[in-house]
Amino acid sequence: MSDKLNALLERLKAFQRDLILTMAEHDGMPSANLLRQVAELENVIAAVEAVAAEEAGRVGEVSRKS
Repeated sequence: MSDKLNALLERLKAFQRDLILTMAEHDGMPSANLLRQVAELENVIAAVEAVAAEEAGRVGEVSRKS
């Protein structure tokens, strides 16, 4: 499962990075919609990282019990 979570995390980060780089190309303030998308992606990235850490902890527990 960790491979799938890591792949998802990389896709989310790449999408967020692309949005930020696109915003940087233009003068002036980015639209509120783009800013909201970046912020929402940050929340999703944090959630995926938390789940990945939780899963890694579970795998570690199982390894120690074996």
